[in-house]
Amino acid sequence: MKLLRYGPKGQEKPGLLDAEGNIRDLSKVVDDITGTTLTEAGLAKLRAADVASLPVVDGNPRI
Repeated sequence: MKLLRYGPKGQEKPGLLDAEGNIRDLSKVVDDITGTTLTEAGLAKLRAADVASLPVVDGNPRI
């Protein structure tokens, strides 16, 4: 799982890059990708999320 932020500068939202290369919106799971998100508890919350049920974001990631 690769975590990322997407959207216009200053209005970024949390997301992740799924196994198929799609950006998925994490807004319903976490408010933002912060230090708290990267703690053991925060990462466990992300691992528990059903990635396939998260909305796919239009556009292509720049890797």
